Amino acid sequence: MLSWVVKVVPKPPEPPSRKVNDTEEGPAQAPPAVAAPPPVQPLISPYTVRTDTVLLRVHRLSNIPEEEDEDEDDPDPAPADEPTTSPADLLTAEDRTRPLSAASVGSVLVQDRLNQLVSLFKGRTERQKERLVDPDESEEDAPSACMGPVDVSTRLQREDKKDEAPAAAQEEDEFELPFKILGRPVKLPRPPRAVGPTDPVYVVWLFFVVAAWNWNVWLIPVRWAFPYQTPDNIHLWLLADYTCDLIYIADILLFQTRLQFVRGGDIVCDRKEMRENYMTTDRFKTDLLSLFPLELCYIFTGVNPLLRFPRLLKYQVFFEFNDRMEAVMKKAYIYRVIRTSTYLLYSLHINACLFYWGSAYEGLGATKWVYDGKGNAYIRCYYFAVKTLITIGGLPDPTTVFEICFQLINYFVGVFAFSIMIGQMRDVVGAATAGENYYRACMDSTVKYMNSYSIPQEVQNRIKTWYDYTWKSQGMLDEQELLVQLPTKMHLDIAVDVNYTIVSRVALFQGCDRQMVFDMLTRLKSVVYLPGDFVCKKGEIGREMYIIKQGEVQVVGGPDLQTVFVTIRAGSVFGEISLLAGGGGNRRTANVKAHGFANLFILDKKDLAEILVHYPESQKLLRKKAKMMLTKDKKPELKDGGKETKDVIPPQQETPKMFRAALKVTEQAGMEGTFAKLRGTYKEADASQVRQRQLQ
Repeated sequence: MLSWVVKVVPKPPEPPSRKVNDTEEGPAQAPPAVAAPPPVQPLISPYTVRTDTVLLRVHRLSNIPEEEDEDEDDPDPAPADEPTTSPADLLTAEDRTRPLSAASVGSVLVQDRLNQLVSLFKGRTERQKERLVDPDESEEDAPSACMGPVDVSTRLQREDKKDEAPAAAQEEDEFELPFKILGRPVKLPRPPRAVGPTDPVYVVWLFFVVAAWNWNVWLIPVRWAFPYQTPDNIHLWLLADYTCDLIYIADILLFQTRLQFVRGGDIVCDRKEMRENYMTTDRFKTDLLSLFPLELCYIFTGVNPLLRFPRLLKYQVFFEFNDRMEAVMKKAYIYRVIRTSTYLLYSLHINACLFYWGSAYEGLGATKWVYDGKGNAYIRCYYFAVKTLITIGGLPDPTTVFEICFQLINYFVGVFAFSIMIGQMRDVVGAATAGENYYRACMDSTVKYMNSYSIPQEVQNRIKTWYDYTWKSQGMLDEQELLVQLPTKMHLDIAVDVNYTIVSRVALFQGCDRQMVFDMLTRLKSVVYLPGDFVCKKGEIGREMYIIKQGEVQVVGGPDLQTVFVTIRAGSVFGEISLLAGGGGNRRTANVKAHGFANLFILDKKDLAEILVHYPESQKLLRKKAKMMLTKDKKPELKDGGKETKDVIPPQQETPKMFRAALKVTEQAGMEGTFAKLRGTYKEADASQVRQRQLQ
């Protein structure tokens, strides 16, 4: 929108010699050329104001700075050599010092502003095109429709905010510690506003929390029983203890209060609700009890490690970390074996600490049963614990009542603990080898069945080979047994990731609906063929279509089916004509056998028909391709090197059977008798028709 602002500045007083108004003193002298100059109308535009200073200001649609006021006090005077009859000669000297016309000056300014507006509109059009191409562009980045002086300041403020936004975001992602290192502030990254139970950041944090918990679990008994905590190194032990306490506190304040949870099927990410949910769980109570400050009793008892036993109550984080690790690792049974072995080592660790404590209670070296104080105390006590719990034997006999009771408890605990450990280890190893055990059981059952029915040894060897190759190549005997347990959506995701690359290269399905191909992937069945196995034979009823996933197949023929016509490799399809053709075209047209080990996808005709019902366009396309394949296969047979031979005298056509029968009858009755009988029959028929007309 254009707005014209005309500023009228009062004209300064003129010298008396230039004054032409009448006063009381007398009439003013008229100019010598003209006594009373008439007003010059043609030089004045109806849209201008004759003043000493004219300011024309145009507001633009973009951030064009306002032009300075243009002073027109010094316009160029009219040329001196104008003719006497021109209107300029009729002007006074005052008029000659003024601009010829404000419209002329304004037209120049308007033309400049219009050129600038045109360029602005072009730029705005380009930005609108970019926004149409990228609809996600922020509205704040788009130019405003009209921007005056106030809009310019607003835009500058927005730009300042945009410049400050990255810095503010960086400040929000970091927080400064209350101390400095080498005169520089220490900044650490802030924890995320919400974390999921399976996020890598949360799993890594659980590792540090579990490490702090294991510090207390393993070293509190050692520091209590063995003389490893001395006044010289007490500050190092306390530093490690309080570091673990800080990790406990950070876990409660920074992560557990930001942990997402599921409520009614929805994932809750609100900070307040996550904090309230954590405070209502039993874990929050045990976490608080684990930080109970019994260390205040150090004032009265000294630094006693047993006062830190509440730190062991944070055991739930250990089991949570185990669950997360099993979900992340590809071979979870390896972690289970390590964890079970750790349980055994920890039970031996506790027994070693108790044995040293009992030896110190009885007196080191007081009897042959106790530790004599020589060598490394922990290693020798751990060796005693292993021999006691495993009941290897060869230990000295206890002599005192304390020693006898201690040894009895050791034996009972050892039998109980080791039975549990052995049972858990058996379960872990059994779960790790469950698939292989199933394969062995199936193979043994099949061999037993074949032996009971006296199956030939050659067939048995082929079946055993099939079991062995299928297990080594797939890791299972039937993929459908695994996938059938999954929901349809997950089944489709796995099928797309595994098989879509192969099926998408099949020329038959190129151009079909993508979703139709996805639906077809869930119906494919993987089958392994051994070398020399016939996939299909000529003349069989075709009920399946085959897609080669791995290996090669050959189209064979000849009297002994040993002549190879063509070799079909991975990514190809065959058997589609029998599957797609209607009527009597569903018989196999060739013999196909596996060249080596061939892994094929099989698509049943019934499954394909159920899929194509929902995709009529793809059905038409597949039928069209099938007809083209049939037409291509039916080529005219040519002889003598492809040159057709034409007979000069065409062969006589065979006499029709009915005509030959008539000739035979004629030969028996004679030509005259035969035609006489026919003529008499026709005459009788005509006479009967005449009589019927007369009766009517």
